[in-house]
Amino acid sequence: MHRTIVLVLLIGFLAWAFQGVSVMYRTIILLLLTGFLAWAFQAILPPPPNICGTPGGPPITATRIKLRDGRNLAYQEHGVPKEMAKYKVLFFPGFRNGRNDASVLTPEITEELGVYLVSFDRPGYGESDPDPNRTLKSTVFDAEELADQLELGSKFYVIGNSMGGQLVWACLKYIPHRLAGATLIAPVVNYWLPGFPKNLAKEAYCEQLPQDRWAVGVAHYAPWLTYWWNTQKWFPPSSVLADTPKLSPQDVKILSMVDLPKPNSTQQGEFESLHRDMMVGFGRWEFDPMDLTNPFPNNEGSVHLWHGDADWIVPVTLQRYIAGRLPWIHYHEIADAGHALPFIDGMREAIFKALLLGEK
Repeated sequence: MHRTIVLVLLIGFLAWAFQGVSVMYRTIILLLLTGFLAWAFQAILPPPPNICGTPGGPPITATRIKLRDGRNLAYQEHGVPKEMAKYKVLFFPGFRNGRNDASVLTPEITEELGVYLVSFDRPGYGESDPDPNRTLKSTVFDAEELADQLELGSKFYVIGNSMGGQLVWACLKYIPHRLAGATLIAPVVNYWLPGFPKNLAKEAYCEQLPQDRWAVGVAHYAPWLTYWWNTQKWFPPSSVLADTPKLSPQDVKILSMVDLPKPNSTQQGEFESLHRDMMVGFGRWEFDPMDLTNPFPNNEGSVHLWHGDADWIVPVTLQRYIAGRLPWIHYHEIADAGHALPFIDGMREAIFKALLLGEK
């Protein structure tokens, strides 16, 4: 749609500009413009995904389910066997991470609490088939279908870390009746949520690196340029996409000691995985989390939001505002903690015990 509008405007401009120009010059200009347009459209058009299991595509090694629309969703089980579990949890990993990421779970949590946790590759990630129409809503319904096929029961817990936290907001919007409890850990914030005061959102937006402001701005205002922006060589792409994010000193120290799984999230192509994440995460949402109502009015469950006040990737000011608008959320702000908050000693145990046992 956007490309068509640009093309129509360009044709109209050329018709006006060519008035009075000789035939020879018109021909030269048209040839140059045709070549430029062919290059431009090729540059902004992402390549087709390299789908797992297709000729020349990556092999299928993961356990997958077939969704009702025919797509395959790859997942992995962690913790105690499902049949022995006291608590069943769906985990939404952060940016770049997929089904292999169960870093929020520790052996101590697994054994002490009896936790079964399942994580999955978002569409286009790892070995899950791409979904060109992916939204927060569609991915939540994928997750619900996964829970049903795995027979997790009528209610289950959800935990989302960083970019995965956005899917927890969507669970609270679209499937609150399926939740036994929910936790968001340093969830990435969409600066364009209508519930934010404009001055607050602008201040938080301007705290980011210039290259990140440009990258998320393109994903929001011109999503059809997201692939081009993050692959062109004239300007720096998103620092998070380039794996050079602005980290607090504590994050640098913690992450140097953490052995995280090496994801294969982009093997089907960066556009359908990472770029699509940006377009969904910073696009125009179908709902505003600040309009949500308490899914547990009788205290039969709880919702927790954990954030560090020294997070240099996701501004704490916006989390404070959301928590102030939603008094039923249990807000935990950790002093001097950055975006790697869950890897602080004892923090993962505290997160699980607050969600599952109601401990403060």
